[in-house]
Amino acid sequence: MNAPQSEAMTDNTSGFPEVYYGRTSDGLFAALVGENAFAMIPRQNGEYYLGHAWKLPLPIYEWKQSSFYGHGGQLDGKAAFRARVEENAEHQRQLRRLARRSIPARHATPWGLSDHATHYAEGIVCHSTPSYGGFHLDPDRNAHIHPLLRSADCFYEEDCCWAAVAKAFPDLFTDFEKRCAEETIRHWYPDAWPRSLTSTSKRLLEAAS
Repeated sequence: MNAPQSEAMTDNTSGFPEVYYGRTSDGLFAALVGENAFAMIPRQNGEYYLGHAWKLPLPIYEWKQSSFYGHGGQLDGKAAFRARVEENAEHQRQLRRLARRSIPARHATPWGLSDHATHYAEGIVCHSTPSYGGFHLDPDRNAHIHPLLRSADCFYEEDCCWAAVAKAFPDLFTDFEKRCAEETIRHWYPDAWPRSLTSTSKRLLEAAS
């Protein structure tokens, strides 16, 4: 049986992760990046926003608008959609090159007892609880956080405060994460922008590794 026309239009960019473009069953321009799915979702005013989902079990031509439950912000057109897709692919490639690793965790946090943790570097651990999460830094690492963003208890919640950690230790984060951190600081901590742009030197990271 021949594949539907929408899938026949799919093109692939080789390498990890593989990137596929195609059309959904209801005609949306969509992409698959590893296990991440994206689509250009139309708005009533003729604009689009980035829809996303994870581990969709069907090929692209069987997806539909209701398959996408995430909202990734406004898109200015197909070129902007492709840029966001390629950004995610590069984010995944950079994650593979970083030295993050999962570690056992039963650590008390402001959000409860952690049940999972990711080690970013010595003194920098990201904890997850059943309801929330964020970073915990040791005192030496915490001293390198910008004073206007520094937490006295060395914890940085995952919604906004995490951006202070990404700004202080950029070598531990992907380009996508660093862009998100800058946007977060600019919108939520305007008093710290742009003075927070001064980052920890590579020498400090190497000395602690």
